[in-house]
Amino acid sequence: MNKKFRFKVLVQLMLGAIVANPSGLVQAYDLGVVSTGSGGEQGNANIASAPYQAPTQGSLVQTEPQSVISQQYIQNNMTGAANYTDMASIAPSVWSISPNGAGANDNPQLSMRAFQDGNFNVTFDGIPFADGADFTHHVSSYFMAQDTGKVVVDRGPGDASNIGDATFGGTIAVYSKDPGSDAALTPYVSTGSFNTHLVGAEFDTGVMQNYGDFSGFIDIKHFSTDGALTNNNMNRGNMFAKFIKPVSDNTAITVVAMQNTSHQNASLGATAAQIGTYGPNFGLNLDPTSQAFVGYNFDQFRSDFEYIGVKSRQGAWEIDNKLYTFAYKHDAMQGVDPNGDTPNGTIFGAANIPGVTGLTQYRSFGDVLRVTDQIGISDLKFGVWIDRQNHESWTNNVDISLGSTVTGIQQAEHSNDTTLQPYLEYVWRPTTDWAITPGIKYNSFNRNYNASFDPNGNGGAGGPLSYSKTWNALLPSLDIHYYMAEDWAVYGQMAEGFLAPNLNVFSSPNPALSTNNLQPQKTMNYQLGSVWKSRKLTLSGDVYYITNNNQQQTTIVGGLPIYTNIGKVTYSGLEGESTYYIGTGLSVYGNLSFNNTNSDITVQNAPKNTAALGVIYNRGPLYASLITKEIGSRFSGVDINGNPTIHFGSYSVTNFSSTYKIPRLFEWTKNTEIQFQLDDLFNRTDMIASAGNTANLGVPLFWTLPGRTYMINLSSDF
Repeated sequence: MNKKFRFKVLVQLMLGAIVANPSGLVQAYDLGVVSTGSGGEQGNANIASAPYQAPTQGSLVQTEPQSVISQQYIQNNMTGAANYTDMASIAPSVWSISPNGAGANDNPQLSMRAFQDGNFNVTFDGIPFADGADFTHHVSSYFMAQDTGKVVVDRGPGDASNIGDATFGGTIAVYSKDPGSDAALTPYVSTGSFNTHLVGAEFDTGVMQNYGDFSGFIDIKHFSTDGALTNNNMNRGNMFAKFIKPVSDNTAITVVAMQNTSHQNASLGATAAQIGTYGPNFGLNLDPTSQAFVGYNFDQFRSDFEYIGVKSRQGAWEIDNKLYTFAYKHDAMQGVDPNGDTPNGTIFGAANIPGVTGLTQYRSFGDVLRVTDQIGISDLKFGVWIDRQNHESWTNNVDISLGSTVTGIQQAEHSNDTTLQPYLEYVWRPTTDWAITPGIKYNSFNRNYNASFDPNGNGGAGGPLSYSKTWNALLPSLDIHYYMAEDWAVYGQMAEGFLAPNLNVFSSPNPALSTNNLQPQKTMNYQLGSVWKSRKLTLSGDVYYITNNNQQQTTIVGGLPIYTNIGKVTYSGLEGESTYYIGTGLSVYGNLSFNNTNSDITVQNAPKNTAALGVIYNRGPLYASLITKEIGSRFSGVDINGNPTIHFGSYSVTNFSSTYKIPRLFEWTKNTEIQFQLDDLFNRTDMIASAGNTANLGVPLFWTLPGRTYMINLSSDF
């Protein structure tokens, strides 16, 4: 067998698939699940089809609502600094905001079917990663669009094999791109609004046949921006590397490493009065006597993510194992109330600047093992995810005027958590058209906590605390999938979900009461859907109903998180997405969702609907898209009286993107790309979400849209 062909098949079948179909029974042409690496169809810009041009699409093998966002869409519509939240925002039922511009702040917000960050799962190459304190994700500290192969927005709990802390709200699965088949050095540069610059270079080894078909790439880049919000600067350096080494015709080893450092000056939002006086981009100022001085409000981040993966097929057995570690460190300082409610003054002087310094850091070690045994046309699947995270944080009240001299300790915490999730499921196929999958997953989550806690900043007067708690759950699931025809599939699913309480319940003013009484969130999910896919049309739709018997919700008041148990909540809705290929390179795209929440207390950040409509042109060297995304009305935040009643109307944002490819700009270059992006074409700067409340009077703070922005990108292979 030709070595290059052997490598291509191995990577495409074993290392690139979004949804595995071990029996090889995919009955129809389905571009939603093939590899996005060099061996996949995404590398051929001349393909004219609805699936190829679709911004999002379902998959014929999926068993729950799912939107696949391809590398082709990401490369042509995202800046290289974009986060997965920016990529996922196009999907049905997804709402994402980046008030400082794409990739320009570490606190973008994302909700999916009204579930907030911390209530849904995020994975990278199948590995769950999260801050174990509250299961959220530090979006701008890890992976960038330049290194992303695809994103799958999976709106459901998944089957038993879907591992993670908070799968009931769905999973955003981010996949790294594969190495290229040819050796190349690809420098790239971007420049745009707000003095934004991205400079980087990627080196691909190509398939090195003299070294056993080894291949890989390393990508080094630097991103800087002044930010859409005044004085909200960010500087970010990122390195990403991926290497693949086949060790036989049926086994390959993958090594991935990522290192990231960032520095940002980040505001906490703005009051309506500040926005009215200074404009929608109000952030920080240049006055050293103000708590909102840019020099007093900054964050420094360091993070890394590494794994070694082995995939192998041995007869009827498939084995996929990933041993991993990831870490995050955040050093922070800010004025105690940058938006002006709290007057200056500390114990050291009436005019001194009060502030807060803090540290959060953690490291996880873990392993994900997945095994499939093919039994005739059916499959037995089992595996386990185990993760151990050590977590440390502290927060000090300080006098910024005296070089951050401590005025009182708020809290110092040390904790660790251990997750164990073994699973077993059987994919029974009575015929090649049917797949009936019962499964069971066991979830055990243990948290140990040691802290000195002082809610009043009086040097630890609250005394030391030490607790340990384990929550366990047995989570059954059942999926049914049926091919109505080779290009039409239907599915149904029901599954239980589970999420342990956040770390913050341990550090409440009465942690013993909270720890003993607070129960984990448990859900029951029901979903029905269908996917149709042909060369001219992709069409998928679903309906869902979810119950959560113990929902917890977080709001920010006075710069501090307030945790509320809002009891039983039901979620229901319908979703759909479609792309139709008209011809001569032109497609039309649309998606729509209606999302309903029912609860005695208002569910925050829950748009009643989302919609998207656009046109895509892709023929020869030219790609262009014009897409509008609408977000429906919703409630967000807490008003000055502490009531969660701030209402926001619907809004829409229109983005334009174009890419022109030149195969040979010069004799010594190839695959030159010139890209122009214009986001928020109609310059919307609405207040769209709550950012919390001021520390003293509890005045609401808001995030706004960043307004019209442009980006010019240039890259070429050498």
